[in-house]
Amino acid sequence: MKISITFRHLEPTEALKQYIEEKVGRVQKFLPGPADAAVVLSTERHLQGCDVTISGSGRTFKSSESSDDMYASVDRAVDRIEKQVRKAKRVP
Repeated sequence: MKISITFRHLEPTEALKQYIEEKVGRVQKFLPGPADAAVVLSTERHLQGCDVTISGSGRTFKSSESSDDMYASVDRAVDRIEKQVRKAKRVP
């Protein structure tokens, strides 16, 4: 899976990049073919936001989350995407 990560109004860290690649890469096993992921991380005042878009196999899945902690935002956004992918996989 090709993952592009964009940082808005915050400094990119290697630890955060690796964490995102690990979490988003986990969704690949539920997709039947190759996929591309776009992750946008941003801060606005005290909120840390994460927008995730995964495109593959003719489908697009999107999720957006905000919280006080960037890692929590990433976790919640990826969990929502994973639920969407699993649900789409069950529906014929």
